[in-house]
Amino acid sequence: MCVRAPAKINLGLAVGRRQADGYHPLATVFQAVSLYEEVTATPSDEPGLTVSGPQAERVPTDSSNLALRAAHLLAEAAGVEPEVHLHLAKGVPVAGGMAGGSADAAAALVACDALWGTGMSRDQLLELGAELGSDVPFALVGQTAVGRGRGHLLSPAMSRGEYHWALGIQEQGLSTPQVYRTFDEILGGVDGEPEPDRALMQALRSGDPEAVGAALVNDLQPAALELAPHLVETLVVAEEAGALGVLVSGSGPTVAALARSQQHATTVAAAMTAAGVADDVRCAAGPVGGARLVGSSVAHEGKG
Repeated sequence: MCVRAPAKINLGLAVGRRQADGYHPLATVFQAVSLYEEVTATPSDEPGLTVSGPQAERVPTDSSNLALRAAHLLAEAAGVEPEVHLHLAKGVPVAGGMAGGSADAAAALVACDALWGTGMSRDQLLELGAELGSDVPFALVGQTAVGRGRGHLLSPAMSRGEYHWALGIQEQGLSTPQVYRTFDEILGGVDGEPEPDRALMQALRSGDPEAVGAALVNDLQPAALELAPHLVETLVVAEEAGALGVLVSGSGPTVAALARSQQHATTVAAAMTAAGVADDVRCAAGPVGGARLVGSSVAHEGKG
């Protein structure tokens, strides 16, 4: 069974003060975009995991891998043996702030559910996803959504239109825990439960890309720039290329630039490439759907 799950961009990310349990309360607006992880689940007497695609060598293949953890968690919940081999085809930057690992976990849950015929409801899969990581539930549902709590408590966001992005990707990722530690040191966050940015929510409801671009906000961006100051240049180049709005996605270091159109996204991407401010540049569109079955491995391979 082959399942495709999307990357995410945090259009807005408000971060509260670190709690006693070590987590920060969040209010984030997710958008799923058209960079994908593909996970193929195959019955196997020798369970394991292989990886292909960009930065594949940076992905752990031991028990710490989120996709493997997802398969084992589902097997335990369903009372079946985790006799499966998973293959991850990478399309989302590793440690790039776009939730590639969470997409792997979401895809593995859907693939193994289909392979084993466990018949889990979407709500049950969402609960399992939340045990694996804060971004996993969103990778299951996709589109545009508001995340609260640790980001795992989701509600649909009223959103109109299609959005085009140029993404500046760095070879060297950032550690999410380190970004949060730096955030604690330099900002600390506000007390209480943060709320999604009102201007951003209004802009999404109206479907106005210019208003959305003006309202993009990420409380973690100062911490990411403290750890990777060269990203300032990436942000500036994208702004000078006419992006409607630019921000570091999530915990970084991927820089997401909102464009006026698909053609304009290509122009912004070309500017980042020409300036040498990113190791890789890609274009993507959103919102897109969450993890979904795209066929058996045989059928998928036949598509080329």
